[in-house]
Amino acid sequence: MTTPKAPSSARVPPIPDEEEDLSIVYPSGDGEPMADNDWQWIAMADTALTLRNRYAGRTDVYVASDMLLYYRMNDVSARVAPDVYVAFGANGNHRRDSWLTWREGKVPDFVLEVASPRTWERDAGDKRDIYAAMGVTEYWRFDPRGEFFVPELIGERLDNREYHPIPLHTDADGTLRSHSALLGLDVCVRPGLELRLYDPAAGQWLLTPAESEAARLDLEEENRRLREQLRSLQTGQ
Repeated sequence: MTTPKAPSSARVPPIPDEEEDLSIVYPSGDGEPMADNDWQWIAMADTALTLRNRYAGRTDVYVASDMLLYYRMNDVSARVAPDVYVAFGANGNHRRDSWLTWREGKVPDFVLEVASPRTWERDAGDKRDIYAAMGVTEYWRFDPRGEFFVPELIGERLDNREYHPIPLHTDADGTLRSHSALLGLDVCVRPGLELRLYDPAAGQWLLTPAESEAARLDLEEENRRLREQLRSLQTGQ
């Protein structure tokens, strides 16, 4: 599937006055769990893998989940681990240990944090300030249990170094819907607090990993059935 190109809009980190100390090691782990519960993990994993599948053919788009992002050179404490992030204009979509903004030459464009009892306050506070200072263009927060944020989905876009709300609408069936200009997708929360991505240009939901696998198995079964029919016709049985 051909996907539209999205702009590389996040600011390039400023060139620091100091030189990088190459003896410093930037750990790829922080000792924190990837997720605190199934609600958080499923939303993170489904969204990240759905986006990876969408941009699989793009070497200039990098999608990561719970990977450490270092935003200040020579300072290993200046780091965050976004639940999901997307960087357009990336220097390849190869596997990485972590994202070092000064080496990559840019910061992520899109960040999503999924709330948990342990993380939601920092998602709405410190992390929001960090992402704004870094220059992350779109910052999204989702509450998979409806316990911390009202509404459960909050999207914000950076303008003049401050975040401003992205309009949110409610469909007739109760689906919360907002639009990510960067992704060219609607970010939605369907009834039951299910976070999903919708392609308004194609008029369809992006498949989750489970749905993609089910579709693959259905296609295999259909191909098997057609092969059986063809053999029956060839043998006259």
